[in-house]
Amino acid sequence: YLTDDELKKLEKHNFSQNRLQQVKDMFIFCCYTGLAYAEMSSLTTKNIEIGFDGEEWIQMIRNKTNRKISIPILPKAKEILDKYDNELPIISNQKFNSYLKEITLLIGVDKKLTHHTARKTFATTVLLFNNVPMEIVSELLGHSNMIITQAHYGKIVQKKVSDELKKLRNA
Repeated sequence: YLTDDELKKLEKHNFSQNRLQQVKDMFIFCCYTGLAYAEMSSLTTKNIEIGFDGEEWIQMIRNKTNRKISIPILPKAKEILDKYDNELPIISNQKFNSYLKEITLLIGVDKKLTHHTARKTFATTVLLFNNVPMEIVSELLGHSNMIITQAHYGKIVQKKVSDELKKLRNA
């Protein structure tokens, strides 16, 4: 996953090549929605609804689990949706990941990014590091049960606990 600093660095960078800028935008969009490639590529205006809270939500069926997912559209994701009139560009997963390699070289992030990295960034940097409970993370990711979420993100929670306890020790 990307750290907060790496995510901000990517967000601030503007690419002169349209294809790289589009992939960056879609990657950032997924960092703030957690959508997997299959859901991102099938997203249409029909999936965007006003929720019970009066805010916009993505409502769709997750391909992998066939479960309904409801994801709030956070401000950064909304900016990107607005930029593309709620219809993200279409690109194959293979090309998407290939362009991400170029992007990492250009911005100097020493990580192997794939589309799935955006989903992990949503779970960790955007949600867990901002104190969103594991149950909500599991729900937003559309996991079929909490055990899956805990298996993937339990170590991140342990690191956060350790970091918080270090602060207490040093206080």
